[in-house]
Amino acid sequence: MENAEIDALIAYIHRYIDEPLPLSRLASYVAYSPYHFTRLFKERMGLPPLYYVSSLRLQKAKDLLIHTNMSVRDIGLEIGQQSLGTFSSRFTEKVGVSPTEFRNSLQATHTNLHALRSLGAWQLEHPVSPGRGRVVGTVHSDYPFEGVILIGLFAKPIPEGLPLYGTVLSSLGHFCFTGVKPGTYYLMATSVLWEMQASEILLPHTTLRTRSKEPIVVSSGAIVPHRDAWLYPPAPDDPPILISLPLLVNNFLAKISNHHLINQ
Repeated sequence: MENAEIDALIAYIHRYIDEPLPLSRLASYVAYSPYHFTRLFKERMGLPPLYYVSSLRLQKAKDLLIHTNMSVRDIGLEIGQQSLGTFSSRFTEKVGVSPTEFRNSLQATHTNLHALRSLGAWQLEHPVSPGRGRVVGTVHSDYPFEGVILIGLFAKPIPEGLPLYGTVLSSLGHFCFTGVKPGTYYLMATSVLWEMQASEILLPHTTLRTRSKEPIVVSSGAIVPHRDAWLYPPAPDDPPILISLPLLVNNFLAKISNHHLINQ
């Protein structure tokens, strides 16, 4: 399947996201068998097609929670979840907070961003040289911005759920994750600008971002090569950022606070 076909299919999915999109419908749109289509889509996107569709629907649920007064139950029905319990548990797993907590987090988002900015610049606590159990690299951007970078190692090539290892960077430059257990990870990051509104942070549709389409494999005996990550504007084939960015900021601030208490 050509890239142009995938691009057209992604546009088709976005256009008809409110309709049933079974695998047979998606495969027939590009005139492939479901099996062949699934394999080619996953090669390009890193995710199975129906997983990608489900992720876009959860992103729609986030939008509806912030921009409408619809009930949580009705929002679940809107994205095809017949059970309120199933919708709430899936949302919490992927976003990191419940639908109600997400809807009510506007003020806390503003407060925590202000607290983060008041920290000024902070330094890495660890060396940035490669080593065993260590994932290090440098974040670059051709697009200057004033703000911070949220970066993490995820289990899948989509920023959903809490990262297995994550932090907040005060600027472009080096990052370092230490004590990384053997496994397969995907590096993803996004920027948060100081001037962003709380709703823009909760719904990061336009933030600069990066994601490693190739997995980072950490083994017990090998050294992981230095990684260069470039932030870029969102591309049509980028999966949605489902994890709550305010939750990541809050967790980072709590970690900073605990560190200060321990060292007093």
